[in-house]
Amino acid sequence: MRVVELAGIGPGPFAAMLLADLGADVVRVDRPGGPTLGIDPAHDLTNRNKRSVIVDLKAPDGPARVLDLAARADVLIEGNRPGVAERLGVGPDACHARNPRLVYGRMTGWGQDGPLAHRAGHDVAYIAVTGTLGMIGAPDAPPAVPANLLGDYAGGSLYLVVGILAALHHARATGTGQVVDAAIVDGAAHLSTMIHGMLAAGGWQDRRGVNLLDGGCPYYGTYETADGGHIAVGALEPRFYDEFVRLLGLDGFTDARTDPSRWDELGKAVAARFSSRTRDEWTAVFAASDACVAPVLSLREAPHHPHLTARATFTDHGGITQPAPAPRFSATPTAVRGGPARPGADTAGVARDWDAPRLLTDPPQGD
Repeated sequence: MRVVELAGIGPGPFAAMLLADLGADVVRVDRPGGPTLGIDPAHDLTNRNKRSVIVDLKAPDGPARVLDLAARADVLIEGNRPGVAERLGVGPDACHARNPRLVYGRMTGWGQDGPLAHRAGHDVAYIAVTGTLGMIGAPDAPPAVPANLLGDYAGGSLYLVVGILAALHHARATGTGQVVDAAIVDGAAHLSTMIHGMLAAGGWQDRRGVNLLDGGCPYYGTYETADGGHIAVGALEPRFYDEFVRLLGLDGFTDARTDPSRWDELGKAVAARFSSRTRDEWTAVFAASDACVAPVLSLREAPHHPHLTARATFTDHGGITQPAPAPRFSATPTAVRGGPARPGADTAGVARDWDAPRLLTDPPQGD
């Protein structure tokens, strides 16, 4: 599968990386001096397994170069505000005129229409209006920001990839491509479907820190340990809860699981017990149990966890430790085949492999 990615930041590049991890030939069209994360491109891991060419879409022949690639692609991904790609000459109509089978993936925060469609925004604003941000955090503090994982990547990138793969089935069956409008507000709202069901059934209160899965329940949350570390607890089911309170030495709270009137007392008792030992000591206590207890690890600690090490959940490539491609396949294993694409470094190879000689009008910047 061939994918053209018009360079951007955040969820678009991540979606293209996921497709590249799964084996797609992804060509990233970078701008001259184009957008980056503000870090050395050699460390921009969302550009791994890709190739890069540089095209100035504002130059007279810039759009034609991108359309040459779109004509030979299965998928194009862009993340501009609505109407920008059209003004640049590489919108869906122009691309479909060259390639009717093309799946045109559009990644935005607000979507292609609606009152806010043309407004700027970032992850935190998108998840704010969907109600998902308001669910996260303590009841007596402002909502906690979950980095940009919930909006950009869960509600954005992953929904774009699902849409692209579904649209590819349609294109291959009918010969007709289409536009995939992946909006972070839509995806983030969709992620909360189960919660809305619980809310309608009276099983969820519309405020944070008082529910089963938002830290309001004393046996589903996090606790500080004696060394300043933290332990995560998810002992929801009866047998897991029974093992949890037994190993914690709180046998007097066996019946508190189904008695919310005792949750405050239980929470204080659990916090007191965890504060009496270090994170690693409690990790050892629960290591061989089904109490659903785990240490809260940092980004640098996570790759060394024994389970993640055994599964090779993280990998090293080019001297950088990074998450390995996911998910896994029994017949077609994935791998990090190449490090982050350097802007423009693959122009000659892409021009040859994609039969797009117009890319070579100017001298390539490497190969």
